Parts: sequence; structure tokens; C-alpha cells
Amino acid sequence: MFKGRKKLFTQIGIFLAILGPGIITGSVDNDAGGITTYAVVGAEYGYTLIWTLIPAFIVLLVIQEMNARMGIVTGKGLADLIRENAGVKITFFIFIGLLIADIGNTTTEFAGVAGSMEVFGVSKYISVPIVAAFVWILVVKGTYKIAERIFLLFSVSLLTYVISAIMGKPHWGEIGTAIINPRMDMNTKSIAMVIGIIGTTIAPWMLFYMQSSVIEKGLKMKNFRFTLIDIVIGCVATVVVAFFIIVACASTLHVSGITINEAKDAALALKPLAGNFSSQVFAFGLFVASVFSATILPLATSYYVCEAFGFEAGIDKSWDEAPEFFTLYTGILVISACIILVPNAPLIAISLWSQVLNGIFLPAVLVCMILLVNNKKIMGKHVNKPMNNIIGWTAVAVLIGLSLTLLIIPFFS
Repeated sequence: MFKGRKKLFTQIGIFLAILGPGIITGSVDNDAGGITTYAVVGAEYGYTLIWTLIPAFIVLLVIQEMNARMGIVTGKGLADLIRENAGVKITFFIFIGLLIADIGNTTTEFAGVAGSMEVFGVSKYISVPIVAAFVWILVVKGTYKIAERIFLLFSVSLLTYVISAIMGKPHWGEIGTAIINPRMDMNTKSIAMVIGIIGTTIAPWMLFYMQSSVIEKGLKMKNFRFTLIDIVIGCVATVVVAFFIIVACASTLHVSGITINEAKDAALALKPLAGNFSSQVFAFGLFVASVFSATILPLATSYYVCEAFGFEAGIDKSWDEAPEFFTLYTGILVISACIILVPNAPLIAISLWSQVLNGIFLPAVLVCMILLVNNKKIMGKHVNKPMNNIIGWTAVAVLIGLSLTLLIIPFFS
């Protein structure tokens, strides 16, 4: 019995040591842009599009498992592998597009910081510089272990959206019907929304960050089952938070016929409908998610750009050891924060279209990733199983189809 308990405690210890990359990567998907997208979906369409979270969850789980497995087996980041196997030219064009999208995404995070703090009466000219400085110090002056612990705390804080949704008194029967009988209008707006949902739930930057984080954490295949549990928890948390954000806005704003343009609008609109506490909880969740993602998004971008072009990268390295990594990270933070401080900047357009761009760029990255994870020279016996490939290629086909439909529909309307 003593040996059995010792083995159990050992396994729990290993799991707690491995815990992090899956939960953090999944939680950051619910960033300010994601919260805005889910809030607009709930306010505009009610429960109608909530069914999209189910296929998004399945694809998210499969993709993160591929990412972690490839990172552990090869010891290389996804960007590094793409450059080695696709060439510098293709890599350059893919990553320039992703860099532009991620600057938009990071700008959206600071918009979330500004909007959430305005609900509490704090000016963006105070909140944005303070958060930008905090985020910069955490990454540049901190270590991976310290950063990871703070990130996990942020991840748990996102569950505040469950409280906000329940206080909105949702109609569970209608939610069940919307899930069992999925439907979608085939027009530009609806398709853009679905691409936005997929683009924020399964973002391109996520693929690079997940793979880089398992490498930096030094994970091994012998403990892969614990990594898989970490991934499952992260994916479940991602979809649960997304679900409750849609429910919170659908059961209050949609029912009352209130349309919104950004997450801050949702927090303010909830006050007369669900009470001041619900409004503040929603705003607090937005703030936590925004600070969290304002840290991770430029970090992920810096990882994959530096890996793609052969520069040193990593939180645990010094500025002298990885100057390109920390310079790029600092540059993205400064540019994004400055955009927010510009009067009358088109923040709503930046927020929504950055998510749509994520959905459009995602197929190119997925194609590269699936080809790599099926390459026996790279993965050996750890190549994909048939079901992984079926789900992965189906996701690529659906995203390409939706993106093409989005471009074609205006010519026939």
C-alpha cells in the first residue's frame, strides 16, 4: 500500500511539474479579441452559433496534441521546422503576414486593458502604460518558471465569466436546441463571424507558442500522457469560458435587442440588465484576459519569428544572449500600446478583423504543420495516426472553404 501511495504521489508530482503549456496556451485563446468576438456573437446571434464551439474544441485538442508531440520529439519550434523544410522565401511571406496579424492582436489586448479599466473609471492613458511596463518587466527581467506561475493564476481568473453568465439567467432549453440543431445563415457577416470564432479559438500564434513552451519546459515523451492531460484541461477551459461569454451576452443583450461593437460595451450594457456586480465581473475578466494575452501574444510572435530566421529565443535567456528576441518583443509591445493611445484609432475594426485574419492565415500554418508531423524523417515512429490526419485536413478544408466563400459572396449579393 505504501508503494502504491508513493507511486501515486510521484505521478501527481510529475503532472504538476509538467502542468502549464496546455492550460496557458488554451486560456490565452480567450483574449480581448476573443472575448470581443464571443460577446458580439452572443449579442448579435443569441445562442445560434454556439454549436461552432464543439467542432472548434475537437480541432483545438487534436492540433495542440500534434504541436506538443512534435516539439517534444524534435526539440525544435514549429517556425524552425517550417524554415528547414519549406525554405526561407515561403517562410518569409507566411511570417510577415502573421507578424502583421499579431501586432493587430496585441493592439486588441491593450484595447481590452483600456476598455475594462474605463468601466472602473481609470483612463487608458494611465492603465495602458502601466500594464505595458508590467508585461515588459515580467518577460524581460523574469524567468520562465515565474512567468508560468503568473500565467496559470491568470488562467483560473478567466472562470469569472461563468459567474457573469449565470447571473444573466440563461435559457438552457434554447441553448440545448441551438447545439442539437446547428444552423448558420450563408451571408458575409455570418461567415466572417464563424471564421472569427475559429480564428480566435484556434489562432495561428498558438501553434508556435505551444511547441516552443514544451521545448523550453524540457518535456519528454516518456511523460507524454501527463502533457496530454494538461492539453485536455486547457482545451476544455478554453471552450467553457467561450461558451459562458456567448451565453452571458445572448441571455441579456440579445434578448434586449442591444448590439455592441466591443467587449467593453458588453460590460457596460450588462449593468442595467444583470446588475452592477455582473458588469464588474465581466470587466474584470476582460482585464485579466487582456493583460495575460498582452504578455503571451508578442512572446509567441517573438518566438516564431526568431526561430524562423535562426535567432536565439527564450525567456530564460539574457538580452545579450537573445537580443533579436527581446528587441522584437519590446517593439511589438511599444507599437501596440502606442496605437491604443492614439485618439480615435479604429480599435473595433482592428479587433474583429485581426480575428478574421487569424482564421484566414490558419490553413497555411496548419498545412505546414500536418505535413511536418507526418514526416517520418522528422517524427520517426511518432507520426500522426489516421484520425489526427482526418480531423486536421478537414479543418483545413473547412477554413479554406469559408475563407473563399467570404471573398466570393460579395460578388453575388
